[in-house]
Amino acid sequence: MEKQLITRGLLAGALAGLVAFCFARIFAEPVIDKAIAYENGRDAAQAALNTAAGLPIDPAGPDLFSRTVQSNIGIGVGLIGFGAAMGALYSVVYLLCLGRVGRIQPKVLALLVAGAGLAGIYLVPYLKYPANPPAIGHPETIKPRAALYLTMVVCSLAFILAATWLGRRLAPRFGNWNATLLSVLGFAVAIGIVMAILPSLGELSANVHAYGHHATETPLPLTDPKGNIVYPGFPADVLFSFRFYSICNQLILWGTLALIFGPLAERVLRPVMERAEATGGAGSGVTAAAV
Repeated sequence: MEKQLITRGLLAGALAGLVAFCFARIFAEPVIDKAIAYENGRDAAQAALNTAAGLPIDPAGPDLFSRTVQSNIGIGVGLIGFGAAMGALYSVVYLLCLGRVGRIQPKVLALLVAGAGLAGIYLVPYLKYPANPPAIGHPETIKPRAALYLTMVVCSLAFILAATWLGRRLAPRFGNWNATLLSVLGFAVAIGIVMAILPSLGELSANVHAYGHHATETPLPLTDPKGNIVYPGFPADVLFSFRFYSICNQLILWGTLALIFGPLAERVLRPVMERAEATGGAGSGVTAAAV
């Protein structure tokens, strides 16, 4: 049964990635094109300033893949592969939760696990370090940014697991409702402390040294030596649209994963649940024992 569920998780994740790719190709890619156009225009303006000041101009490196390949094959393979990987991880977590989080129907459990995955892997880290389009983020900070985001993901997932365990421990004493509220409150306090401790991207040492103190890495207006603006800052509407579509894309991926995996899992688990009911046992408990 375990192999059947994991295989179905892989399949459901790949299909969810395909649906997410279709959404991203239609809605997100035009926004990315606008961000790239801004970046090219800003680079040209910076090159003009450097030429006027007699400074050397760094030649642009060759693109390993064309924009057409990136926006079609690249994002498609990336999202389908990500979906399959998340589907496999998701199915493993689903197996661990069977019979251990109360008497929950397979489809409902599929939605709950997907919601926890969406929150832990994306939404909670997003609150501290939201997604940024091309032209936002400096090459000098790639490694620190990756490390900070990974830290947020690890803490988020660990605190979700701890909150789930705490809620189960407190339920016999306070009831399910109050135990859930207490565990959610504990999660919020713990993740809030982590967010307060971790630095904002604009406060990374490389950014402070080159650009001064700022909350984010969003490019400010480009100015000449006299302080005149020669190129505007990054468009706020492009930034908002990219972040909005990024959230929608993840909602679609995890929602589709749950909606596909739930019925598939139920078909696998139904014989086990029926045998448990026939022998007078609780379906969820027998399912957990079978796992």
